[in-house]
Amino acid sequence: MSKEIILQCRNLVKRYGDLDVDVLKGVNLDITVGERVAIMGASGSGKSTLLHLLGGLDKATSGEVILNGVNLNTVHSRKLAKLRNQSLGFIYQSHHLLGEFTVLENVAMPLLIGDESVKNSQLRAKKILQRVGLGHRIEHKPSELSGGERQRAAVARALINNPALILADEPTGNLDSRTAESVYELMLELNQELQVSFLVVTHDHNLAAKLGKVLHMEDGLII
Repeated sequence: MSKEIILQCRNLVKRYGDLDVDVLKGVNLDITVGERVAIMGASGSGKSTLLHLLGGLDKATSGEVILNGVNLNTVHSRKLAKLRNQSLGFIYQSHHLLGEFTVLENVAMPLLIGDESVKNSQLRAKKILQRVGLGHRIEHKPSELSGGERQRAAVARALINNPALILADEPTGNLDSRTAESVYELMLELNQELQVSFLVVTHDHNLAAKLGKVLHMEDGLII
């Protein structure tokens, strides 16, 4: 029995008109429930651009991105923002935690943006922070955490809304190999426990091998 498709793109093209350059040249991709996919390729091959389009952070020149049955290219901005908040989680190479807020406040923020109450948001944030091993750090500011702890907090924030899919762009790129390994293992555990799918852009062959399915991009295409 085939698994349900969460995200798909069809003939995805991204052209920067001022440069007359096609960064993506007709990409096709399906992501199913619980799937773990790595995308590898040289710098400039289109990996991060693809991730931005799949996450609704940018618009394609042509082609379609379908998330849970909704075409991201045609939906209005308010519905797009809500869909992204509810269905997707994002992890970046740099954690993007807000320095003036505590770890608890940072992780709860997507829920608050979605109009959840402060009380419920913080209760859920405490629970996910405990799961990622940061229950003792909830009142700390990001500057008081190690690099690995900051990235674990970023993973917690990405998961707070129970998304169907996590999009990660070089999530361990700033970490040493031992810390990166612990973050990999956390992601794999959460994939198994929650059946959340992962699509990860990485240069790290070790991480790619752990994810299971590896796609290679070259010159704007998945080859």
